[in-house]
Amino acid sequence: MKMSSFALMTTAAVGISFLKPLFAHGELLKEGQPAPPFSTQMVTADGSKQVSLADFHGKKVILYFYPKDETPGCTKEACAFRDGYARFQTAGIVVLGCSVDSAEAHEKFIKKYSLPFPLLVDTDKKIATDYGAANGIPILGFDRRITYVIGEDGKVLKAYPSVDPSIHADQILKDIGATAASAKAAPPASK
Repeated sequence: MKMSSFALMTTAAVGISFLKPLFAHGELLKEGQPAPPFSTQMVTADGSKQVSLADFHGKKVILYFYPKDETPGCTKEACAFRDGYARFQTAGIVVLGCSVDSAEAHEKFIKKYSLPFPLLVDTDKKIATDYGAANGIPILGFDRRITYVIGEDGKVLKAYPSVDPSIHADQILKDIGATAASAKAAPPASK
């Protein structure tokens, strides 16, 4: 028994409508748009504490979303931010990582790789949803790999919807002119 074209199209449309929520992504923030406020746990090697975006008002903030602690790409990205961290500090830039992992998982990840910057807890995906990073790997429930640079005024300066984990930190430094600033601030090399 052959299916009619209409029946086949209807079946396909129904199937796609069920899958659509699995693959739906939030809207990316645009440059100049206010960064959505958040309040969550901020984890460092010393423990965790409550933090909000408002705590960083007046500072430039890099908020990078990544899928999962201890995975190859995410580890590579975190270590690249670690390796460039002194230049971010010299430029007065705060670095924050964010994923769906628990505070305990973040603390282990931070200690294992000596990450000098905090990671934000977003187990309910509220922050990721507000920033268009939720549902990056829908089957597993992980975030998309997206980065935002938020200005001192709380507005998005730059959005990076496509990230190469190994060069991303250097790309941001170059884009915001921090490499020149950090080179000027560095002490002269001894001969």
